Amino acid sequence: MGKPKIYIDGQSGTTGLEIRQRLQDREDIELLVIDDALRHDDAERRKMFEAADLAFLCLPDQAAREAVDLAEGSGARIIDASTAHRTVWTYGFPELDHRQEEKIRTADKVANPGCHATGFIAAVAPLSRGGLLKPDAQLTAFSLTGYTGGGKRMIAEYEGAKTEQMLAPKAYGLDLNHKHMPEMKTVCGLEKAPLFIPVVDDYPRGMLVMVPVASGQLTRPLSLQEMQDHFRQWYQGTAVAVQEGQPGLYAGDKAGTDDLELFVTGAESGSGFVIAARFDNLGKGACGAAIRNMELMLGLDTGQ
Repeated sequence: MGKPKIYIDGQSGTTGLEIRQRLQDREDIELLVIDDALRHDDAERRKMFEAADLAFLCLPDQAAREAVDLAEGSGARIIDASTAHRTVWTYGFPELDHRQEEKIRTADKVANPGCHATGFIAAVAPLSRGGLLKPDAQLTAFSLTGYTGGGKRMIAEYEGAKTEQMLAPKAYGLDLNHKHMPEMKTVCGLEKAPLFIPVVDDYPRGMLVMVPVASGQLTRPLSLQEMQDHFRQWYQGTAVAVQEGQPGLYAGDKAGTDDLELFVTGAESGSGFVIAARFDNLGKGACGAAIRNMELMLGLDTGQ
């Protein structure tokens, strides 16, 4: 059997470019590259889908939906990096629970998680799926990200004619309707959408998602040690590293990696907790996660 053939539909965007750079020197796959002049030509794109074993969609939501229609019947398995299918396709977060990795391995269509959502779900799913969080709990979350998460336009703004205002953090999504909210609520099985505030700051890569949890939001009292033990057991044997609490966390410490660290901190008495996820917004939060999903779907040896 020959090497699996991989096509990136949307190879010129931030995510598509990094996936292409990561894959181009791999010897266990064959990367199909469409001519730049033909990347909007549907006939040529269809040929790429038909030739590919697996395709990444690195496109805006509507364009991703149209690409799925274009690829229909081609035989290519698909990983979608947009938000278009995250609540309906197999969710590409293999650490979610003990069944999720196998679901990804056997899926034809996988939705790659959003960056902010990756941190929130990593922090909340062990509580909600583990029966420790009240179904009607009203959670809050604060997420700090580097500017590369905003794509080419934001990167150009921060690395070009940057204004003095941009030297300080910027909160956005203040209408509480951020595009990652549906997957946060759905994947964690929450009755209420979280009150979620994203913040972008003047550094390129790295993300820190923090979720405070009050004792009254839990189904039973827990000490800090019991909470930490629960998270360690939940993620045992996965790529998520549950760490001891620290007096302070820098959002950029995992930049340039595909790692995800989870910190379970709070009051020793158990009156309240902060679950914090730290990772790279373009690593575990985007490209690294997409490539890991590719490896699972194609059965490639990753050493993990």
